[in-house]
Amino acid sequence: MKSEHPLECAPALREGAALAGQVWRLAWPAIAHMLLLTLVFLVGRGMVGRYSTTALASMQICGTLTWTIVSVFSATSAGTLAVVARSVGAGDRAAAAAAARASLVFALALGAAVALPLLVACGPLLRALFPHAGAEVVAQATAYLGIVLPALPLAFVEAAAASALQGVGDTRTPLAVATIGNLVNVAVSAVLIFGHLGLPALGVRGAAVGVACTMATEALLLTAALLSRSSPLPLRAAPAASAAPRDARPAPRANAAALARVLRVALPAFAERSAYHAGYMGFVAVIGLLGATAMAANQALIAVESVCFLSAEGFGIAAGALMAQRLGARSPRDAARVGLVAALMAIVALSAFGVLFAVAPRPLLLAFSSDPELLALGERALPVAAVAQPFMAFATVMGMGLRGAGDTRTVLAVTLVCSLVVRLGGTWLLAVTLGHGLVGVWIGSTADWICRSALLAAVFARGRWKTLAV
Repeated sequence: MKSEHPLECAPALREGAALAGQVWRLAWPAIAHMLLLTLVFLVGRGMVGRYSTTALASMQICGTLTWTIVSVFSATSAGTLAVVARSVGAGDRAAAAAAARASLVFALALGAAVALPLLVACGPLLRALFPHAGAEVVAQATAYLGIVLPALPLAFVEAAAASALQGVGDTRTPLAVATIGNLVNVAVSAVLIFGHLGLPALGVRGAAVGVACTMATEALLLTAALLSRSSPLPLRAAPAASAAPRDARPAPRANAAALARVLRVALPAFAERSAYHAGYMGFVAVIGLLGATAMAANQALIAVESVCFLSAEGFGIAAGALMAQRLGARSPRDAARVGLVAALMAIVALSAFGVLFAVAPRPLLLAFSSDPELLALGERALPVAAVAQPFMAFATVMGMGLRGAGDTRTVLAVTLVCSLVVRLGGTWLLAVTLGHGLVGVWIGSTADWICRSALLAAVFARGRWKTLAV
């Protein structure tokens, strides 16, 4: 059989390098953006921990609840990215703008619908969910949520606006805005938590004001970017239907049609995120059975691994946007290629982190604790996390790529099987029944990522996602 001449491979190599360049140009700002969003909560916890132990304990309640609410409900922005990117790829900027406009209005309304009942029931709800937390801890958590919840609609708007820009291919503006938001958070929180500049020390309330100001700043700046004259989407123009026949529909009907397209993709993504968090809460409950030291060690391990997960999500954002744009341009082959390139780049990056986990677990864990028992537990579990990294990279990127392509229902099915059956069942069997403790917990989570990778790879190879209408 005649072998291929090296020169004949050159065009393919150049094309692969060009795709990798496109992925990286979108991915690195998205990675930094994800890290900065997480940093807002980490900075608040760090400052509050220096203020008082009770205040830090309250942050474990209210900070986790806030993150969960924002994470679950902002999942609807997956529909925004998919529809905007697909429309941009098809050359229909008016349809992309209509989807972005409808998403922003829906995000604002959804935020109000979620925040209002939580605000009314906040105190009794926290006392029911955390009966052993202590009256002062619950009181401070209630005070925090009383300040943050009214700003929740703006957090949802920020997620929708960022997804709209990412769908166009602009990941740098969300990064720049997140940088400003973090500066606002640090400045406001530092002044109000500790009472500088002659102001009273507000403790956890000061952290809440910092987070609320950050949500407002980022939502307003991103919305302003979309409404500006230099916006990549013509949001300032009158709403219009897409360039299909019968495109002279009135503006309200055009907005409703755009929102319907977004929600068709978004609702399964919302269900998927809800299932994931339900599984995660069960996962945490199993860890709670292992004792306080195991819980603390697990928190340190998650903190170490968070850089990997957020990096994978950055590559996933790039995959979702570029795959949707290629499908909009009727180039399913290019969509598949860009998805594989993004997944491969994420695998290489996270595998490098995995090597570090395996060869230097103690120095990484010492950044979070010097407790000998905690370090011993973490050192046994971190090499297991190292094995998970390439699978987590592939599954995260492929899942987000398929969401961008509009196949959120399949990703939901995979999440239900892997999170609720494989992870929970495996963790219970290995950690509790067989007595492997924290190592069993991380073997269970690694099994989840392996299963998720296998199922998503099969879905990707089957290719039904290439023919979905969005």
